[in-house]
Amino acid sequence: MTYSETLEWMFSQLPMYQRQGSAAFKKDLSNTLKLSEHLSFPEKDFKSIHVAGTNGKGSTSHMLASILQEAGYKVGLYTSPHLKDFRERIKINGKDVSKQFVIGFMKRNKTFFEKHQLSFFEMTVGMAFDYFSREKVDIAVVEVGLGGRLDSTNIINPEVSVITNIGLDHTQFLGDTLELIAYEKGGIIKPNVPVVIGETQKETETVFRELAQKNRAEITFADEKKSENYVSDLVGSYQSRNIKTVLQTTKVLRQKGFHISKENIKEGLLNVVKNTGLLGRWQILSLKPKVVCDTGHNKEGLTYVMKQINEERFQHLHMVFGVVNDKDITSIVDLLPKNANYYFCKPDIPRGLDAEILKERFSKYGLIGKAYGSVTEAYNSAFENAKKDDFIFVGGSTFVVAEII
Repeated sequence: MTYSETLEWMFSQLPMYQRQGSAAFKKDLSNTLKLSEHLSFPEKDFKSIHVAGTNGKGSTSHMLASILQEAGYKVGLYTSPHLKDFRERIKINGKDVSKQFVIGFMKRNKTFFEKHQLSFFEMTVGMAFDYFSREKVDIAVVEVGLGGRLDSTNIINPEVSVITNIGLDHTQFLGDTLELIAYEKGGIIKPNVPVVIGETQKETETVFRELAQKNRAEITFADEKKSENYVSDLVGSYQSRNIKTVLQTTKVLRQKGFHISKENIKEGLLNVVKNTGLLGRWQILSLKPKVVCDTGHNKEGLTYVMKQINEERFQHLHMVFGVVNDKDITSIVDLLPKNANYYFCKPDIPRGLDAEILKERFSKYGLIGKAYGSVTEAYNSAFENAKKDDFIFVGGSTFVVAEII
């Protein structure tokens, strides 16, 4: 099979969460453990950092990878979802896994995948771990896909576990309270492995402390620690929280014998995009008019994004906005500005919410605009209507952002 045929098979044969939603969610790790055994336990061949959380886990993972690269390590990076190309999920020192490796891995293991009916995500995690093992990375930064306890990535025994924060997202899988979600994400806390928590929240602090105590894991709440001020090329104001989390994590890594200097931290944070290829985090696409896209899509993520928009200076605000069909609209509408022109669109995936339905639902809350046939059409219309002193925001869903960058 060619690369495109290989991907088509992966996407179509088996459930893929970003396209189909709940059908892809697995309730246990049995398939992942079978796959690990089939691949000769590749996750045991490299050191790792495990990163979970509702918001910020992608940025935090990329920052950590960038710092470790600056320190001279060969660094694997596994993240999800991808924005443009599947290979973005699996990188070493910022370079995407090769098409040939993807094709070869699928060819070697296709019979096993079919026999055990592995999900898209299970296959991809196996591919990443196999790649990192074969390429002999010094350390891999592994981002959790969904939750933590039952996530396919949760077969690693990392140097340090990181949980950025907890918000109400994916409640149909993880529970409908912050405490329940914290328990699921806290499932990455391992015996005698230090854990760094990004944000202290009264609803979740006890959950994390109890899990840490049970596992005899040293726990640190990053926001309670004094840390030096560092600047990052990830310019969203919300990144300051992620930077604190990263700084505490590098402290743990140093205690474990990793050689990371202040200069490595400084350069790593300043060169995240260059070193890792991260896209879609308060990414500026144009200056006149100013156009910014951001992948923040739940209540907590959009709270930070809207705060940042409020700090911008502009004449008129244009919002190119689309969501997936299982999005709880009521959790985000109060955050969105009423004094904006909305350009409603449907991301081009099966679980994208129809633009007309989105327009109708938003109009009940005083958020007024037009529905468009595609993300590109909505974006082009906003760009044509905007004056040079206006501001255009593109977001609501990772998949909306993916179509315009």
